[in-house]
Amino acid sequence: MTTSDCGERTLKISRHSLRHLRAFLAVVETGSVTKAADLCFVSQPAVTQALGKIEHTAGLPLFSRTPQRIFANQAGEILARRLTRAFAFLDPALAELSPRLRVTTTTAQLTSLVAVREAESFTLAASRLGLSQPAVYRAVSQLEQEAGRPLFDRTAQGIVPTRAADLLAQAARLAFVELEHADADLAELTAAEIGEIVVGATPLAKSFVLPRSIGVFRRYRPNLPIRIKEGPYPDLLTALRRGEIDFMVGALREPAPIADVEQRTLFFDTVVLVCGTRHPLAGRAGVTMEDLATFPWVVSPAGTPIRGYFDSLFQTAGISAPRSFVETGSLILMRELLDGSDHLGCTSRLQAEAEIARGLMRALPIDLAHTSRPIGVTLRRDWLPTRAQQQFLDLLPNAANLVAEEPYNQNLWAAQPI
Repeated sequence: MTTSDCGERTLKISRHSLRHLRAFLAVVETGSVTKAADLCFVSQPAVTQALGKIEHTAGLPLFSRTPQRIFANQAGEILARRLTRAFAFLDPALAELSPRLRVTTTTAQLTSLVAVREAESFTLAASRLGLSQPAVYRAVSQLEQEAGRPLFDRTAQGIVPTRAADLLAQAARLAFVELEHADADLAELTAAEIGEIVVGATPLAKSFVLPRSIGVFRRYRPNLPIRIKEGPYPDLLTALRRGEIDFMVGALREPAPIADVEQRTLFFDTVVLVCGTRHPLAGRAGVTMEDLATFPWVVSPAGTPIRGYFDSLFQTAGISAPRSFVETGSLILMRELLDGSDHLGCTSRLQAEAEIARGLMRALPIDLAHTSRPIGVTLRRDWLPTRAQQQFLDLLPNAANLVAEEPYNQNLWAAQPI
């Protein structure tokens, strides 16, 4: 979730230096400015100044003060929780490079590292950050000097990140996400909206579950931006693990592709074989696998669950799979090809239902009940959602139930409470 402005309220906890944020945590943990200063190897006035700047950014008092001790109030505890998570991601990666980096590393250095890692070019990274190339180069070089090792290999083909750079960049990304979530958490205390919800979605999710969930969510949070990110499953999974999207909605993988993600089933879908309304097989009752093998097909890309089911149909029947096919994840392209040619299609039943109901394509009489597959939410196991993100997640099961029961009854959906 990337921080953006909603209304007049704007927080930027991530703008503070890492030293200030560490000093804040030290005060929360020790209840004393003096002890925090000793732990952070800075002066007591420096800690006091850091607290003042952070409270000014938050627009809220973060501590309750007594003669004996300083206590974090509700806002302070909320911020401390996010900072603790941020440094839990960041500090192990810093320590692996050099113990000094925990003290010396700056936000600017980490931001430059992440940008260079993603662009694999100092020039492109500088352009994306709106900085000069020497400034970005200097920031990364300072990290390398403190670490005592290179973070990028300069080759004839370009800049190649080392394993250490990969690990630190990933840790920095996740730490920055926590700082952005801190803005959203603090804004909730004043009924303000900050941030956005970023969802990785498959075509099926975009057709049914997300529109219904967004419709209800908008009644309660009319201004919070929602961004839907599309792409192949591997790309969305990478973006999820990097903190670039908050969660994914679509077909689940069995088993989960990697241990650091969690999958939650919402409902089940099956595969359907379809044809155009003027296709030679349209309306025929006795369609065989041999019949199907003689026509060209529109199918999902290799590696997707639906494609796996399609390939297994012909393997199970002992028939060679069709050689003529078009690979696409677009139902629109499938529909147009079916309408203007003798292509057949293999797709999600729920996704095709609307086209079938409108008379734009027809389902072939092939029993594919065995292709039932789970549709649901995928998220990082260590993810802590903001209140807005949790509200959106809570809506998904209701939307899924309506999809499974009566996907096109808009009146039924509108009557549902949040």
